[in-house]
Amino acid sequence: MLTRNMKTYILLFLTATIWGGAFVAGKIATTTLHPVSVAFFRFFGASLILFPLLHWKEPNRSTPSKKDWGVLALLGLTGVFLYNIFFFMATKYAPIVKSSLVIAVNAPLITLMSALFLKERLNMRSIFGMFLAVFGAVYIITNGHPSVLIEMGVAPIDLVLVGACLSWSTYSVIGKIAMKKFSPLAATTYATGFGTLFLAPFALYYTSFASIEASEWDVWLSVLYVAIVVSAISFVWWYNGIQKVGASTASVFINVMPISATVMGTMFFNEHLTFTHIIGAAFVFSGILLNIYSKQEKMVFSLIKKGANI
Repeated sequence: MLTRNMKTYILLFLTATIWGGAFVAGKIATTTLHPVSVAFFRFFGASLILFPLLHWKEPNRSTPSKKDWGVLALLGLTGVFLYNIFFFMATKYAPIVKSSLVIAVNAPLITLMSALFLKERLNMRSIFGMFLAVFGAVYIITNGHPSVLIEMGVAPIDLVLVGACLSWSTYSVIGKIAMKKFSPLAATTYATGFGTLFLAPFALYYTSFASIEASEWDVWLSVLYVAIVVSAISFVWWYNGIQKVGASTASVFINVMPISATVMGTMFFNEHLTFTHIIGAAFVFSGILLNIYSKQEKMVFSLIKKGANI
């Protein structure tokens, strides 16, 4: 029973690890390309992979209704278009500590919205696990000094950070609703297609032939990474995780991203791995394991209760 969803948990862990690598790829890609251009090429490339894959894997899938198209468009608007616009604005104008907090805040916000709108049931152990993981992520992001967040105070750019958190959380929660009818692959594919269309006008404005010509192989390799691995593959894994274990449990794995980004930073940019990172990682993994155990324990009790009623 404890290993029932182990494959899902492994894929969620890999998803967060891959997303952490996106910070490294993004840093390389934006050396010559505008962030909006990178976002467009990322999801345009993902669309070129996902739509043929969807047609091959699900040739007899049902055609979305008008209401379905609205839901799918909302996924593209929130998870692809708005999140990228808000996130890139935050990375450009907000202190790095604050922009990185988007990662940590997403987990409790998704949990809260899941409880309110999806009626996902929570217990004290899963909530405590979530806060352990969030604290670990914040500890890593602030380099072991969480009090720095208070010292920074509130600024207008914080509204952009709130927008980034709300857009990704909305994408995750609405995705659970969409997957009542569509597979994780279909939901991700349609969302990616709509998001690409929404990004296109901005990409036309910000992309120049000079920037494209100036981009060397490492830039395009980074774009391929975020298109194929980060967007096409891991986005499907993310929705699969939400479908299998719920948005609140899946969201806890987001806190692995700072750990992954730190490790890859040491590999590619000669950044140093410190004891602070190890302490933060210990909190993150403890929170994830506690949340998983709580989820499995709840499933066991549910099965026992059903058996008693037979």
